Amino acid sequence: MALHSKPTEGSLSGTLSCHHTGGGGQVREKGQDLSVYSPRGSVSLRLNDKKLRVPDKNQPPNTAASLVANMAPRDPLLASLKVCVLNMQSDGGVVTDSSPHLPSCCELLELVLRKGLQQPVLSLVQRDYWQCFEQLPHQDSCSRLSALSLAVEQTRVCRKLISAQGRGRYLLRLALSRKTLSQFFTHLLHTPRVLEWYSPTLSTLRNEEFVEPFMSLLLVLSHMEFKLDMENCSFLDESWLLPVCDTYEVVPCREVGMVLRYLSGRVFVLDLVPGSQAHVDMFVSSGDIIDEINGTSLRNSKNGQAGVVLSRLKGCPLSIRILRCRAQDGTVYRPLVKLLRALQTENPNVQLGLTPFQKQANNSQKPSGASQCLKEGRIVYVVKYLGKANIGMFGGKEVLQHAIPQVLHKNLPSKEVLLDLKETHLTCTDRNSTLNLFEHHYPEISCVGRFAQPSYTIFAFCVADSPETPQSTGFCCVVLKASNMKECEDIVCRIATGFKHTEWFV
Repeated sequence: MALHSKPTEGSLSGTLSCHHTGGGGQVREKGQDLSVYSPRGSVSLRLNDKKLRVPDKNQPPNTAASLVANMAPRDPLLASLKVCVLNMQSDGGVVTDSSPHLPSCCELLELVLRKGLQQPVLSLVQRDYWQCFEQLPHQDSCSRLSALSLAVEQTRVCRKLISAQGRGRYLLRLALSRKTLSQFFTHLLHTPRVLEWYSPTLSTLRNEEFVEPFMSLLLVLSHMEFKLDMENCSFLDESWLLPVCDTYEVVPCREVGMVLRYLSGRVFVLDLVPGSQAHVDMFVSSGDIIDEINGTSLRNSKNGQAGVVLSRLKGCPLSIRILRCRAQDGTVYRPLVKLLRALQTENPNVQLGLTPFQKQANNSQKPSGASQCLKEGRIVYVVKYLGKANIGMFGGKEVLQHAIPQVLHKNLPSKEVLLDLKETHLTCTDRNSTLNLFEHHYPEISCVGRFAQPSYTIFAFCVADSPETPQSTGFCCVVLKASNMKECEDIVCRIATGFKHTEWFV
């Protein structure tokens, strides 16, 4: 049996072919084939050479044709959702937040849940689909809603969510991550006291012809692997598009050095204090948002709340979740456009969205040359490794003036390396072979300085030879050469600032 459909807007064009089988219930994938369970019949659907199989074991096969015919042409939401499912399936692998089809898929699920949802007559609260799922555990009479109850409770206590829209979206993402989306909808369909909130004439969920293919698509989604960052949820109240989220690890220091501005319940980084830990690390940009500090959410925070949290954690390592004001492609994150515009109006001299290094480049109008490059998104220095020498049991700054010539007199061949000055330590990697030559935490470094010669491009630092062993073998002096005097000075200052901010607390 074959059905031929004309191309319609919002649906796929091609040939629909139906095949009846006697049993099923198993979900499998073979090439572009999807096998899913349906309450009726066994169906094979092919769209543009992509086939969706819907096997079943309960209902007779004579309902298969109507199931296939109703999936795309008669309901544009299901047609669009099917396209998203096929696209995500064709991408293969694990679906993450970076998947281009994920926001569209979630938005279509949300539209289905909102279609035909009736508002209460004598209530000032706008009803949304979150209230539907929230009521399901209270209607549990068979003790089979444990997964749903746990998800609803986790959503309810999340402090980063404010509105019913945000909680509903968080719950859908949670269901996708835990492969329980089809179970949640099944409970909804089997709870008459909640289902009656939907219009029988407008809702997809109360339309017998549409609910079956819809549940089939949900079962496909429930068998796909989703790896979503559930902590990145502060913007679900506004948008399905999520910002880039990074974690800034800060060692114990006197001050982090971020100038903050509170706007619309969010904590923006307005500027960085020159010479501070944040300015040296070049990790945070003006316009970024502090989402949480050591697990404490700053969503909907009042003025000064971030300072209160930081003062309570004084002397402790900090783990700060940063929401970037720019997306992966470098454009401004869309939900922040109005807020950033307001910040820019208040502070016209602040360059939002730029790192300290980019600001320095803009101010000097001189781009970074071959002496610097990007490594895993970080700016690293291209320097020459000249060698090292053991200098005995004393590692003070006084030894540099004779330790550096000691290394230079060996006339060892220089090696081009990448010097990465991170928040807590520095690493040196061979530029050609990517071999890690050494890695030293700042507390291990006893001194750092430049060599007093005309070019002032050679610098060195002293470090314990074997800091991990109880029997110390003394200190060694590591000597490197920068491309110019200014860069040499910057590197020395950054290393010195690193072990200045890295303190031991008892």
